Amino acid sequence: MGKLRTMLHSTPKLTVLELCAGAGGQSLGLEQAGFAHAGLVEIDEQCCATLKANRPDWNVISTDLKKFDATPFKGVNLMAAGLPCPPFSVAGKQLGDRDDRNLFPEAIRIVEECRPQAVMIENVRGILDAVFEDFRNHVASQLEKLGYIPEWQLLNAADFGVPQVRLRVLFVAVRKELAESFSWPMPHFQLPQTVGDCLLDLIVARGWKGGNAWRKKADEIAPTIVGGSLKHGGPDLGPTRARRAWAALGVDGVGIWDCPPPADFVGMPRLTVRMVARLQGFPDEWVISGRKTSAYRQVGNAFPPPLARAVGEQIRNCLLARKALIAVG
Repeated sequence: MGKLRTMLHSTPKLTVLELCAGAGGQSLGLEQAGFAHAGLVEIDEQCCATLKANRPDWNVISTDLKKFDATPFKGVNLMAAGLPCPPFSVAGKQLGDRDDRNLFPEAIRIVEECRPQAVMIENVRGILDAVFEDFRNHVASQLEKLGYIPEWQLLNAADFGVPQVRLRVLFVAVRKELAESFSWPMPHFQLPQTVGDCLLDLIVARGWKGGNAWRKKADEIAPTIVGGSLKHGGPDLGPTRARRAWAALGVDGVGIWDCPPPADFVGMPRLTVRMVARLQGFPDEWVISGRKTSAYRQVGNAFPPPLARAVGEQIRNCLLARKALIAVG
């Protein structure tokens, strides 16, 4: 067992091709899990700018996924994707495979082109609704034909240290010969921070005198952060129901501020993009490019890095354990 452990720690980083990389939440988590990016595909220019600002050495490919040829990436260890959520979101019309934003067919095509050892796709909870059962079975069967064992799993980012209720569906498929080595990550035993504890230093950065009182009111984790879409107006924390949840924590969810409240501010403060990024699990040094509306949308739609890391580590352990066992045998 000692020999196996030594080999796991000495093995070089595995490679990942990431689709719809967005602001880099999944990218950062997979990097922390020990993956090196062979390429990141993203169509949004501001998201590409964010990725390049934080990791200038990353191979960021700015293109439409439908035009992307993955054959040069054949042999990559993992293909990961944060595919568009609107086709399956309960906040939309749930058109599924009838929605032109559904990119699952492209993801399956790319899997066939680059033949990774594992596949990881993130999406919204709505994709598990009964109305999409046939769609899920179709996706799974397509991967099974290519030699993978697929699984769907609902995970809450709050169980992995993110101070927010954020339910995400993970679709993981690994090659048949690797399937027995994969297991889903176990939730942390420690509760995440409350909104007040998480954001106090940011909310009082300009000397707001009401900070400590606000902290006591903001004594729960955040409700689900809503990123909005290109059709959405300005940045805010969601519809009426979501705003009521934020108001219960002492946060005005009608909009997003450019900076924290001043010392003499009276009332409920609004969050800044940096505050929302922290609630999503991004480190403070992670740069978000673009103006406020674009920056907030990038952060609000992101996959929390700690959750991406937790799943990524399990995939990495699966792939490396198989290699090590073969070497030891």
